Amino acid sequence: MNRVHDMGGRIGDGSVPEVDAQDMFHRDWEKRAMAMTLATGALGKWNIDASRHARELLEPEDYRKFSYYEKWVSALTDILVQTGLLDEVDLKNVIASDTQPVPLNEKALRPQNVLAAMGAHVPYTREVGPTALFAIGDYVRTASQNTNRFVKGGHSRLPEYAMDCVGRIVDLHGTHVLPDSNAHFKGENPEPLYGVEFTAETLWGVTAEGVGDTIVLDLWQSYLEAEGE
Repeated sequence: MNRVHDMGGRIGDGSVPEVDAQDMFHRDWEKRAMAMTLATGALGKWNIDASRHARELLEPEDYRKFSYYEKWVSALTDILVQTGLLDEVDLKNVIASDTQPVPLNEKALRPQNVLAAMGAHVPYTREVGPTALFAIGDYVRTASQNTNRFVKGGHSRLPEYAMDCVGRIVDLHGTHVLPDSNAHFKGENPEPLYGVEFTAETLWGVTAEGVGDTIVLDLWQSYLEAEGE
């Protein structure tokens, strides 16, 4: 990731405000935004990685000024058009007089199923994938640029601030779907996923706050290469 949303450690953006986890919504329309995102996602036209990628593709000026749920709605609008569920006529709310009701999609999220959908856990772990090349305690270096080998400049979960940095493996999460390909509908291509610990100084140098602090990032195997201690 090296787009406008990739803000970790960047100077000049101000502090990150603390948010009460119980205070999810500040306006009524935000509830509808979440409802639309959940309902349309149930149609199975995209996956969570594609949804995340749609948000990071928003125009930088829009991304900076939009609120959290404005980003959701804007990205959702884009992906609805990309997948053919809506078109520009739908978005302009132009309804012809001879328009017939559209049959409810068989995958439509019905009211009685909403609570179950909200609590559903969609596993992204997989039983089959490449052998893990690293073990807990190994030192690794992250890639020095966007690592997406499927789409040039495509989605990646390696943040810019952690590129070309040395860290230590502290956890192995098993084999997980690779966002780089999944976000672009090019297959799951699962890989081993590691918890990699970095010192704050390694990531942000002398500007790091909290000497001795460490940060653990979950990174896929193709983002990493072996590094001597």
